Amino acid sequence: MKFVAFTLLLSIPFVANSVQNFNNAKTHLVKIYKENPEQTTFYCGCEFSFDGKKGSVDFSKCGYTPRKNEQRASRIEWEHVMPAENFGRHLQCWQNGGRKECKKDSIFNMMEGDLHNLQPAIGEVNGDRSNYRYSLFTKEFTQYGQCQSAVDFQTRKFQPRDEIRGMIARTYFYMQDKYNINLSDSESKLMTAWNNMYPPEKWECDRNRQIEQIQGNDNKFITEKCN
Repeated sequence: MKFVAFTLLLSIPFVANSVQNFNNAKTHLVKIYKENPEQTTFYCGCEFSFDGKKGSVDFSKCGYTPRKNEQRASRIEWEHVMPAENFGRHLQCWQNGGRKECKKDSIFNMMEGDLHNLQPAIGEVNGDRSNYRYSLFTKEFTQYGQCQSAVDFQTRKFQPRDEIRGMIARTYFYMQDKYNINLSDSESKLMTAWNNMYPPEKWECDRNRQIEQIQGNDNKFITEKCN
């Protein structure tokens, strides 16, 4: 396992003039979204704004209804599209003590702070999604008002709205390719379908280019589909 980790480290370019970790990533993301205020939250398509680094959501503009935790729902959190457990469990630190132990690991910090895998989300939805797998299981969306995403707590699945499924797929392929993360057969089939069904729109292409300028690398699965 240590050899695998060392090999992985050698294969990952370091960010020029910046340490790639979650805290620095959040700083960059706030700047990106302040400069693109028309963009909305990932899972629910709600408008949001920043006061300094603190992001907040206006429920009235998107018909969002908090499911349980209004306080957490009112704030913006940075969601790992591929959950930290998915990329962390490949490392020895995760086996030694989970995410807390991996906070001491430079490889984990780099993966956790990869801008390509981070999206702005309503805090409550980010918490509900947890590390659940993406799936298709319902045609009814009532948990979060007019938000067209859903969670099944019993089977630990999360169904995202149509508009972001292609972005999710290309993020998963990016993480698989860059960090040697294994996808299950069912994940690979679902992501392949979503990648084909939902090509990038302008914001996904623009965001990819902006992140490349900051982080030093693009998501090639987006780049190859953008003009």
